[in-house]
Amino acid sequence: PPPLHRCSCTMLGLLLWLQLTAGSPSSETEGSKKPNFVLIMVDDLGIGDIGCYGNDTIRTPNIDRLASEGVKLTQHISAAPLCTPSRAAFMTGRYAIRSGMVSTGRVQVLLFLGGSGGLPPNETTFAKRLQQQGYTTGLVGKWHLGVSCEHREDHCHHPNHHGFTYFYGLPFTLFNDCVPGMGSDVLVDIQHALRNWPCLCFQVWIWVSGIFEVRPCLVVLLFSLSILATSVWYVPFKLLPMWNCIIMRNQKVIEQPMTVETLPQRLLGEADNFIRRNADGPFLLLFSLAHIHTPLFKTPAFAGKSRHGCYGDNLEEVDWIVGKITETVDSLGLANNTLMYFTSDHGGHLEDSDSLIGQKGGWNGIYKGGKAMGGWEGGIRVPGIFRWPGRLTAGRVVDEPTSLMDLYPTLKYLAEDTEPDRLLDGHNLMPLLEGSAEHSQHEFMFHYCGIYLNAVRWHPPGSDSIYKVHYFTPNFSPPGAGGCYDTKVCLCHGEFVTHHDPPLLFDLHHDPSESRPLTPNTEPRFSEILRQTANAVLRHKSSFANKQRFDGDDGSHTSTAYGAPVQMTWDRILWRPWLQPCCGTFPFCWCKEKM
Repeated sequence: PPPLHRCSCTMLGLLLWLQLTAGSPSSETEGSKKPNFVLIMVDDLGIGDIGCYGNDTIRTPNIDRLASEGVKLTQHISAAPLCTPSRAAFMTGRYAIRSGMVSTGRVQVLLFLGGSGGLPPNETTFAKRLQQQGYTTGLVGKWHLGVSCEHREDHCHHPNHHGFTYFYGLPFTLFNDCVPGMGSDVLVDIQHALRNWPCLCFQVWIWVSGIFEVRPCLVVLLFSLSILATSVWYVPFKLLPMWNCIIMRNQKVIEQPMTVETLPQRLLGEADNFIRRNADGPFLLLFSLAHIHTPLFKTPAFAGKSRHGCYGDNLEEVDWIVGKITETVDSLGLANNTLMYFTSDHGGHLEDSDSLIGQKGGWNGIYKGGKAMGGWEGGIRVPGIFRWPGRLTAGRVVDEPTSLMDLYPTLKYLAEDTEPDRLLDGHNLMPLLEGSAEHSQHEFMFHYCGIYLNAVRWHPPGSDSIYKVHYFTPNFSPPGAGGCYDTKVCLCHGEFVTHHDPPLLFDLHHDPSESRPLTPNTEPRFSEILRQTANAVLRHKSSFANKQRFDGDDGSHTSTAYGAPVQMTWDRILWRPWLQPCCGTFPFCWCKEKM
């Protein structure tokens, strides 16, 4: 053809090629694009509460859909049976004792935003690693890992310091003190003693004045002590809703105290907006719900709709929220490049109930125990669901031991983060999720109750059996109960536990309810199992860089902690005015979020 015709054909072909390739990325670009991550964590959710885990009376179609379109883990284990240590382990991929996020006595979680304890500034979270790989990272919802160290503006424990580009939510947690009339969750016995101290001083004054001639200085002293005791009780405890029940956006307090009734809608809106703002990716969103911790919500759209009272209403609201987030991911065309994950920080709280509302804590299915009950399965076995269309086979079930700590190395792997890291206790889950591996890398798992090693799980290679050794167990109260109803939460030390020699031994494969302890007569490998787990404990403890000794709560004994300085000691968790986050000039802290 003539030169002009040849040129026209060439230009036409070039234009056609550009038109075909401009509208959609090439397969090479699609394949090399880093995935997004949407992690959804519920607070205090029992594994028996979800339809796909066997519940047929509470409606959870959206969570069940994630499982049917993805991979369900049946032995997904929290590293601790309480919020603060479990979340520390989840964030860092390491047992909480390595970061000092454990306790020696009765105080097992952070109690005040104005305390100095929290996730140490030198710890590394998966958010920080992904941030270094170019991810926009966001946390919406609950944190509960501390705020400041030395003054209220240093924010050394704050989510922004630990790798989250954006934070909106509760730096503490939702608890009963946040709602008038729901009572208190914090050191109730100490509150009672401080509240009664002025009356005691007055009674002493009357008694002394009736026997001796009372000097004016003694009257002044007793009066001053009464005023001091009243202040020590009233300021930190009576004003708890002002101090702990707050909402922050990044490092700014935007509501103090918070309006609880509208919290679910606001958290959902923030999570939805974060995904939409960062749809071009890559992004990480940790959506840490305030549900299903007490106090329970009373959202009109869900109130009275379930078959399980207020708790069931709240759980069905959780399911609706999960459905809205999934809908956002799908509607933006992100599903095939987004790993979604659903879990709980630990098991349901069995002892939480009252005569008006009924059961306010979760159901842990066939598993013994619950929240704060050490190594009993009901407190640490949680839902674990992964959904990633096109990458993970729909409907797959993994019946191998896995951990919340596994998220850290899994996210690192998927973000192509190959930089050196400190010792991790979690393992990359992708081989299990994709089916290229049949067995978990967790041969041994260690279950802590505070700083104390409570139990060890052993999954012998090539065996279906999963043995669990309990070195001590919490004392349930009243006797014969299935929880610590007298104290409302089980404790890990002193008279509150029973030590076992030899340890209690169960085979979870044959006895998942931990109701039939094995003996040398019923288990031929009894001695070997105890020997193998004891050796594993020695290897585990040898992996800690340092060792410390300190007094217990009653000062009568010392204990050894393997890891970082303990963050939940009395001097770190008690309220300090100079550390209290405040949206005004302290102590005049009051503000409402502009909607």
